[in-house]
Amino acid sequence: MFPRLLTCMVAVAVASAASAATYSRTSNLVGQSFLNAFTWQAIADPTHGRVNYVSQATAQADGLVSVSGNQVTLRADSKTTLSASGSGRNSFRLQSNAQYTTHVAVFDIAHMPQGCGTWPAVCEVGANWPNEGEVDIVEGVNDQSPNQSTLHTSANCAMPSSRTMTGTNEGTNCDVNETNNSGCGVAINDSKSYGPAFNGAGGGWYAIERTSTFIKIYFWERGSTSVPSDVKTPGSTVNTSNWGTPAAYFPNTDCDLSSHFGPHNIIINLTFCGDWAGNSAVYAASGCPSTCVDYVNQNPSAFTNAYFEFNSLNIYQ
Repeated sequence: MFPRLLTCMVAVAVASAASAATYSRTSNLVGQSFLNAFTWQAIADPTHGRVNYVSQATAQADGLVSVSGNQVTLRADSKTTLSASGSGRNSFRLQSNAQYTTHVAVFDIAHMPQGCGTWPAVCEVGANWPNEGEVDIVEGVNDQSPNQSTLHTSANCAMPSSRTMTGTNEGTNCDVNETNNSGCGVAINDSKSYGPAFNGAGGGWYAIERTSTFIKIYFWERGSTSVPSDVKTPGSTVNTSNWGTPAAYFPNTDCDLSSHFGPHNIIINLTFCGDWAGNSAVYAASGCPSTCVDYVNQNPSAFTNAYFEFNSLNIYQ
């Protein structure tokens, strides 16, 4: 496993509660309301990527963000050839204004960034990383499917090797200090869960359910006949007991989730190269050309499809 550290590293606290399988909607984020729920972070990339995270004003001026009806598009620059001595490729990093503990979040994603060198993520993370934990919901590099959903924690947090989920266990030790920051990941058992295959299928839905006793990640392809009705057509409540077996399941069997996970912000970002996508072995194994940094610098048109397109984000608590 290679380091995926700090993809989502973050800030402060305040949260909410609920339990059981039925949750009530607290946020229906579409179009401009989606953007209003986030703050742009023009910061140095924690994962050392070939990226320049821009402000919302710069993104708007450069056409890197747009709203069309309910749909929000967040994209990287695909026009500029970069100087080797200059800053990285302009891109986005958004952090939710609200924080969450027990909750369900349903992301309706029509398109995710693709291309050699790309490292997109949708995740939730607490302050004082890794002591308040990180949950990677959507994450991958260099168009290599499937998606990986991962926990990153401080010491003394592990997952059972056998548990009820459709995904494949990629590691049981969640402690970043003992796993070179890789944490405990699950490979989603669906080739259309990530990258070009995800986009070719019209995207789909990712959902997280977090409680004090477990964290579950769900994925449904756009054309799946098993998409729950309250996911496909969001309403005032969701009942996760009708959602079937999760793609990834992280129980509290060998990990006190309450002490390892604090209030979380949602992070949506796209970096390039860096600690994971730019690792020479990982990049070479992906079949991508040149070196990661040279490719990102010299091929702006290769990032025409390096964008997220969100139909909605619904939060239930």
